[in-house]
Order: sequence, then structure tokens, then C-alpha cells
Amino acid sequence: MLTVRAPASSANLGSGFDVFGVALGVPADVVRVERAAETTISVTGVGSQYIPEDPKGNTVGAVAEALDAPAHIHIDKGVRPASGLGSSAASAAAAAVALNELYDRGRSREELVHVAAKGEAVVSGDAHADNVAPSILGGFTIARDDGVLQVDASVSLVACLPEVVVSTRDARQVVPQSASMDDLVATVGSAATLVSGMHRDDPELVGRGLEEHVVTPRRAKLVDGYDEVKAAAQAAGATGVTISGAGPSVLAVCRDGDRRAVASAMLSAFDDAGVSARAYQTEIGEGATVYRD
Repeated sequence: MLTVRAPASSANLGSGFDVFGVALGVPADVVRVERAAETTISVTGVGSQYIPEDPKGNTVGAVAEALDAPAHIHIDKGVRPASGLGSSAASAAAAAVALNELYDRGRSREELVHVAAKGEAVVSGDAHADNVAPSILGGFTIARDDGVLQVDASVSLVACLPEVVVSTRDARQVVPQSASMDDLVATVGSAATLVSGMHRDDPELVGRGLEEHVVTPRRAKLVDGYDEVKAAAQAAGATGVTISGAGPSVLAVCRDGDRRAVASAMLSAFDDAGVSARAYQTEIGEGATVYRD
């Protein structure tokens, strides 16, 4: 029997659609596993009433099947479902690391990214690694078809979660199927700037690298008050703002001393729009952590 904590994550980061991701210091899911003849799942915590306990409909059930590692699995949710903070990915990541350890399957952390992505497909319909990669590996990650690159970056963040729901499937439906050459060039420039900023732990460069004009503006329309929240965060010192994952969370990059002011400004702007919200004052964090009982 053992326990694994896996952090929330923010994917896309504006210019890195389906590729970039960062682990957040908070919140996180905690998964406890125990060997069993067949897999059973129980769920507690935030939004647990919306999460199926049938292994066939739960991300961790798919992970257990992929690793051939049946277990009694308890998920304590700290990451709200449909938050844009990698909720299903956190559970899948924690389960992959826990079951690999419990059954001594010998998979590397990089290999477990692809196992956890299979669990993600249960919820999103596609096996994307942009959330599970940082949740397992920590730091800033670049998910490619041929593997994952990881950087131990250190940048301050604020993730503001409004009390509205945007499903991943709905958010993907508004993504355009093509982009102009000008937009493509601008996005590549932003992505390069962001990567450089992550290597330098530079919030100014990372913030500039969030800029993207193809996907983000369309997803922003699904989040009431987004434009006002972005403007308020920037006025309070944020170096860049974007939609976190599929939304509705809004992610702001900032300097260490500006987190409290940025969080307060974002909450006030959401409140002015008639939307309740909570803010996580955090930073790029570590990946999944194993605790032996």
C-alpha cells in the first residue's frame, strides 16, 4: 500500500497548444493504492460527486488496465473537475506512478507519461500528454510525439478558478482548423520566447511568450469576464495572462512579490462580472511524489 500526490497543471500556456505544460505547486490530487484481485475505485474531495467510480469510466481505471495492476484505489480530489487545471490528469498521473511502484513494473517516469495519457483519453477523448507530463515530471514540459522534454523552471504564478464549468470537449470545438501565416509566425515567436524564459526563470519572457491569437481568443469567449480579469491582472503587475488548458481557469505569470496583488485583482474583476472565484498563489512545482505507508 502506498500514496502518491500529483499536482495540478496548466497546459497550452497560450503559444504551446497541446504541447506546453507546467506543474503547479497547488492544488493536487492524492491517490492511495493497495494490491487487489480486481480494480475498485472510491473518490472523495472537491467535485467527487461528478467522478465515476466504475473503473471503465475513470482515468485511473484505464491506467490500472494499461499497467496490468489491479488495485483498490482511493482518489482524494484536490483539483476540481472541469477546471482547466488538469484534474483528470492529476489522478491519472498519481495512479500511474503509484501502480508502477506498487507492482514494480519498472517503467521510467517518461514512459509513465504515455500510460497516464491513456487514462486522460477516457475523459477528453484523446490521449494528450500536455497535462500528465508536468503532473508526473514536474517543472515545464514540452510534449512531442517522440517524447517529452522537461525543464526545472522556477516562475511565480496565479491560477484563478471561476465557479463556472467549461468542458474540454466544448473548448476543443471552438478551436479553428487553420491559421494564417502571420498568426503562425507570431505563435512560433511567442513559443520560442516562452521556452527561453523558462530556461532563464525569467517571468518577463515567460509572460510575453503566452501571447497567442488563434486559440486563446476563441476560448476566452467561454469564460465570463475574461478580458476584464486579464486587464486587471496586468495592471496589478502580471507579465502575461492566458486561459489555463481548456478553461475556465485563468493563468497569470508574475514576479515573486506581485502574486498577492495579482490574485486580488483577478478575484475582484471576476466579482465585478458576477462570477465567484478562488485564486491559487503558486509557482511552477514538482511532479508526482511517492509516500510509503
